[in-house]
Amino acid sequence: MTVAERLGEVRERVAAAAVRAGRDPGEVTIVAVSKAQPDDRILAARAAGQVAFGENRADELVDHAALLDAGARWHFVGRLQSNKARVVRPQVVALHAMDRRSLAEAWIKGPGSPPPVFVQVDLAGEAQKGGVAPTGAAELVEYCRSIGITVRGLMTLPPRDDDPRRWFEALAALRDGIEPRVGPLPDLSMGMSADFEAAIEAGSTVVRLGTTIFGDRSQR
Repeated sequence: MTVAERLGEVRERVAAAAVRAGRDPGEVTIVAVSKAQPDDRILAARAAGQVAFGENRADELVDHAALLDAGARWHFVGRLQSNKARVVRPQVVALHAMDRRSLAEAWIKGPGSPPPVFVQVDLAGEAQKGGVAPTGAAELVEYCRSIGITVRGLMTLPPRDDDPRRWFEALAALRDGIEPRVGPLPDLSMGMSADFEAAIEAGSTVVRLGTTIFGDRSQR
């Protein structure tokens, strides 16, 4: 199956999941995560009309951003070291892994307004994945906004060997619970290749899909 065919199938599945949840499919953004993918597949996705792309490593982001035209919109979806913020910031329209004050302070540095962020929440207590504890999510949202960073919403990664649906529902409930304190958080970034339909049914507005669109990663 070609990248264009996979992308068409993904769009159909996203739309069907949204309809099942009584939602408008247009509410869901597909971010094509091009981690470790060869250039020809990335170019094929762009040629098939894909706009939003994602990377989780700063060096690959720079390389792949140079590959595509200016119409592509890049998202950084991985854990980010504060000293790499200056490399990533000029390239992206959103950071999906804001998880600490020190990163917020690095993200604000540079010309103009910083790109919007999602606050990553570690719902399951998996420290290796990064993310703020649920009890600290509201405080980090408030801090980011206090220094001039737009917070679009929350992001999470469910545990690998558990039913992802309950974690997606938990993030949506956390968002609803803190909005009266912090203000609107319109977006939820949750759902990857193995579970994006469940994420959409739970309220996700951004899904991050790699192999479902591109096929198996290259061994570069």
